[in-house]
Amino acid sequence: MKRQTALVGTLMLTGCASWEAFQTGQIDAVPVAPNAPQVWAAAGIVGVAEEGPWLNNFNDPVMQSLVGEALEHNYTLAAQLATLRAAAADARAQRGSLLPFISGSASTGGRRSVAEDANGDAVTNDSATYGLGLNASWEADLWGRLAAGVDIVEADQAIAEADLAAAQLSIAGQTAIAWINLNAAVAQESVAQATLEARSRTTELTERRFSRGLATALDVRLARSALAGAEASIAARRQAVGEAARRLEVLLGRYPAAEIAAPANLPAMTPIGAISSPTRLLARRPDIASAEARVVQAGLRAEQARLALFPSLNVTASLSTSSDDLSKTFDPAFIAANALANLTQPLYAGGQLSARAEAFLERVEISLASYASTVLVAWREVEDALAADGYLATQENAQKRALQEAAFAEDLAERQYQAGTVTIFNLIDAQTRRLNAESALVSARTARATNRVQYYLALGGGPDGPGLTQPSANAGSPGGSPTP
Repeated sequence: MKRQTALVGTLMLTGCASWEAFQTGQIDAVPVAPNAPQVWAAAGIVGVAEEGPWLNNFNDPVMQSLVGEALEHNYTLAAQLATLRAAAADARAQRGSLLPFISGSASTGGRRSVAEDANGDAVTNDSATYGLGLNASWEADLWGRLAAGVDIVEADQAIAEADLAAAQLSIAGQTAIAWINLNAAVAQESVAQATLEARSRTTELTERRFSRGLATALDVRLARSALAGAEASIAARRQAVGEAARRLEVLLGRYPAAEIAAPANLPAMTPIGAISSPTRLLARRPDIASAEARVVQAGLRAEQARLALFPSLNVTASLSTSSDDLSKTFDPAFIAANALANLTQPLYAGGQLSARAEAFLERVEISLASYASTVLVAWREVEDALAADGYLATQENAQKRALQEAAFAEDLAERQYQAGTVTIFNLIDAQTRRLNAESALVSARTARATNRVQYYLALGGGPDGPGLTQPSANAGSPGGSPTP
């Protein structure tokens, strides 16, 4: 890969080297990448990998629509896109430094002189002056220092491109997770509403039994207390729904529209299929691409600082004319020319140049360590998501069984309470277990869906690559879409 070739070439010039070797340019060092795992250690991977863009695997058209909207209107992406445009402009400007700089000038002025005539009277004389000038300057790139400057800004542009891709992937993931969390919050509100209805039935039943002398005042008080607790739970769940909706609206650039409604549908996840070798992750993750480009840039800065110790050659030339007759300023006979070549060698600067070069060399070491850390974190994030999916699947299945048994127990307790064979404590406990199991199942499904999004993000967008298009030039413009 061109990017990897540039990385190795730069590090051979700058990375992991002594200062003495750096001064002479005789640096021969090759970076040692972290050891990649041979296979993913997390167990339980079955089947084949998903195909197509990763969002398709959630089978949720609304989620896909919201992610597309966020990529168009998110302000974080707008800022990152502007950063990329600025980096591209800087690159164009730096390329211009290799070419001569030419400027033109024009001037006009007036002069009044006073003299004494033969009679002793003051005589004034007014005259105008006109001037034209053309100046050119150019620095010869004897050692490649200026070319290194161009490479630096091009590396900066590559960093901006990778950071934009990373930001795009992050915003897509955040939007997908925000949509999942909003659906989960609505589902939890439905559980709270079901809790309120169950507590209301229990309270009515207990009050009827109390009126017939079949229940005690304690039973009534307990039933009413449980009912009040259910009312409080609904208020808390509605607050959570509002907060989840506002978080999503901020990502979409819609806030404070307060118009997003969720159907409380959580995606059903199948087991993760087999994925490719861990080493392929290096070519997919945009944060790794950004770290690579930063290593290249650091190496180029160090090389440029070393070349600043060498002589520089500047060539200047000028053409100028000045006359009190406007027509003569355009006469070639009156044009004066000047050319100068200047060779400059730094002799003494108080150690500034060498210290600056040494500092840049140390920054190469920093970038190398950051790159290695980024790679290790990337592998760890994939492993975490793979392992978590298996545990979350087990948890989800167990919660399904717990909910089924709790529902049977609640139905049995309600019938036995009506028959007077169990106390209200048994009924409230059975209801609480069923409602808690239903809420826990929602949480388990939410956690598994969220982990699946994080798994795709850890892979750099999915087993086969990002699967997302770059945002358009209008990305970041505020606006909204029809309410899902």
